[in-house]
Amino acid sequence: MKTMQTIAIIGASGNMGAAISKSLSKGNYRLLLCAQGQDKVQAVVEEIKSGHPAADVKSIDCSLEASWEADIIVVAVPFAAEKEVAQKIQEVANQKIVISISNPLNDTYNGLVTAPDTSAAEELQKLLPNAKIVKAFNTTFAADFATPVIDGKQADAFIAGNDEDALQIASELVSTAGFNPIVAGDLSVSRTLENMQLLLIQLNMKYNYNWLAGWKILHQ
Repeated sequence: MKTMQTIAIIGASGNMGAAISKSLSKGNYRLLLCAQGQDKVQAVVEEIKSGHPAADVKSIDCSLEASWEADIIVVAVPFAAEKEVAQKIQEVANQKIVISISNPLNDTYNGLVTAPDTSAAEELQKLLPNAKIVKAFNTTFAADFATPVIDGKQADAFIAGNDEDALQIASELVSTAGFNPIVAGDLSVSRTLENMQLLLIQLNMKYNYNWLAGWKILHQ
């Protein structure tokens, strides 16, 4: 039997953090959930337990403590908060897989705040130089986790990173969440993935466009 891995999810009370936590609770993982406002995190834990009583999940007050115990760290916070999180976990993130889900959107959603030659994931790699950063879950909306299967087929979710073992493990997380993992390339491909999500958000705002519905049309 495969050894159970421990995953720290920082920002577990947010829409994406909660969605990821709930989806991964179906897998063979031990989940440590943390965020500002432990009452909200505990509410996520209780919701998970109500649907999956056997899930190994608990709330934990400190992101440093959660990350120290974890094999994998999911940084489920906005881009603006990543630097603060990285500073807190830097000493315990060495050689660990750290998942970057953020999109560095500006306040008006008409562009990114990062320079064209970098990405949120690459900036996180600079802050955590000895961690194995993987971009994942940034092209999915929180609501997509409830319906990742369309007409019996898993919707695609893209991954990027430089470490092959980390990409394999991240692919397993994405599969557990219900999506079809596609390794899009090395970490620099995060620039494209983040621009993809910017476009999807803009289309959603302008036309109420749902990319999963578009995926369904393309795969008919």
